[in-house]
Amino acid sequence: MLAVRDLDLFYGDAQALDRVSLEVPKGAIVAIVGANGAGKSSLIRTIAGIERARSGSVMFSGKDITALESHRICNLGIGQVAEGRQVFPSLTVRENLEMGAMLPRARAHAKRNLDEVLAMFPRLQERADQVAGTMSGGEQQMLAIGRCLMGAPELIMFDEPSLGLAPLVVQEVLHTIRLLNERGMTILLVEQNVAVSLRISQRAYVLENGRIVMSGSGEELLHDDRVRQAYLGL
Repeated sequence: MLAVRDLDLFYGDAQALDRVSLEVPKGAIVAIVGANGAGKSSLIRTIAGIERARSGSVMFSGKDITALESHRICNLGIGQVAEGRQVFPSLTVRENLEMGAMLPRARAHAKRNLDEVLAMFPRLQERADQVAGTMSGGEQQMLAIGRCLMGAPELIMFDEPSLGLAPLVVQEVLHTIRLLNERGMTILLVEQNVAVSLRISQRAYVLENGRIVMSGSGEELLHDDRVRQAYLGL
């Protein structure tokens, strides 16, 4: 579904991504793991069209999206749940969800999508008229996921979805990601919790200093001595 080839990204003279290549098969969970500053968020932002690659390509469902504006990439079916949730704090829960349905691809089925999101997240139904900025971090994360789903994506990129959340809420968020995948959603997951990421992913890539240094199934990397020493403290 998604194919990244030899992607280079620079911030001024500093190189953030160095010939990064990866594939995300349809219906899979693919994890990107690595230390802080490895380039994981830069990769997500480049795929989304927020950053512009100096060279390389990004293909989505056979279409070259490398040079497209971010709103056009969204409308092709790539959704993003950004790091830090980034809900609209002064809008209500319902208004935040309605914002997610403003993409042309989603407008015709906004009512159906809203019903499905509220059924998946009953807490959002209960808090529909509450201002989003007054919700807990976990509730805001559920809202961010719900808002993304309102755009009718085919692939969702999660950027550090558990960041700053209590352990119990983290389990809830990761359960939601697995549930979405079981329902047919393709997932690209950037997550600080390396062990959990590898456990739930079919394929994974290790990013270090802007380069892919290892790849394999989640299970293979979970039991790789280099990964265990570098990221799991084992």
